[in-house]
Amino acid sequence: MKVNIRDALIIVDVQNDFCPSGSLAVPEGDKVVPILNQYILKFSEKKLLIVATRDWHPKNHISFKEYGGVWPPHCIQNTWGAQFHPELKLPKDTIIISKADKPDLEAYSGFQGTNLKRILEERKVKRIFVGGLATDYCVKNTVLDGLKEGYEVYLLIDAIKGVEVNLGDSERAVKEMESKGAIKVWLKDIE
Repeated sequence: MKVNIRDALIIVDVQNDFCPSGSLAVPEGDKVVPILNQYILKFSEKKLLIVATRDWHPKNHISFKEYGGVWPPHCIQNTWGAQFHPELKLPKDTIIISKADKPDLEAYSGFQGTNLKRILEERKVKRIFVGGLATDYCVKNTVLDGLKEGYEVYLLIDAIKGVEVNLGDSERAVKEMESKGAIKVWLKDIE
């Protein structure tokens, strides 16, 4: 499969708090980093759009247990936990999309409450390639919203890891994404 000017790479929430030693660590979340770096290389060599989403929560975010949510505090704005993993090699021209950046707004999808759709439209993107963390939450919701918005969506199956609150959540998430039209791809599939 060849990538072209109508394609974009979307890297979802590869932040310190979702990696080992983070406050909401995805098991082996850091294992996606070397593979994502290879995808980044393939897209940047062709000067294609690369977007990185991030949770960018205020201290009093609605998703935190203390404020009625289900999660421990994580990815708080301007903290170590909210920074991208130090080994993730994002090019200088990567577009950063901050989500869930208001106290009362939850957002698992990179499209929710952001300008991601407008950016993709301006670049006339037709296909999006999505990887990152976590399979069963923010990756899944970004993929499903991408499909709803009419994009052809490719799930980078070798560059995702899930939270697995319940055993099998990630596998169920992949099946749901596929059933709605997402196409699984591996690094070897991309020329």
